Amino acid sequence: MSCVERHERESEQSEIRRILEALFGTGGDTVWMQPPFYCDYGSNIHLGTRVFFNFNCTVLDVCEVHIGDHTLFGPGVQILTPLHPFNADLRRTQEYGKPIEIGADVWVGGGALILAGVRIGSRTIIGAGSVVTRDVPEGVLAAGNPCRVIRDVSD
Repeated sequence: MSCVERHERESEQSEIRRILEALFGTGGDTVWMQPPFYCDYGSNIHLGTRVFFNFNCTVLDVCEVHIGDHTLFGPGVQILTPLHPFNADLRRTQEYGKPIEIGADVWVGGGALILAGVRIGSRTIIGAGSVVTRDVPEGVLAAGNPCRVIRDVSD
């Protein structure tokens, strides 16, 4: 690699970091991301240190999303805060949401869905393809549709 190529990569990385810092409410200075990445606003997403999003992740942040330090998201993970009324007439005119909280050192497998209002405890693993519809405690392996605790995770 020539000096010019290295300089171009460094300058490109600086621009990407600037965009991420402007996009996220907090944590854009250390987030690690494989594009593409999709979100509604970005400003409602608050990241701890060194959060990682793999390819094709989506965060619909009509409400706040808080993600702890060193949390990892596999490809195609969706974090979805919006909700709609059950009443069809109301659905035509109303939308609301509930915030999502994800602890530190969580690993979310590829293709998982994390739905509105959910809290996931620190050091938890969510299996690939899981649909997380309710809170998951810390330090467990949880998987399935709906996602349920399988066992404790021991270090």
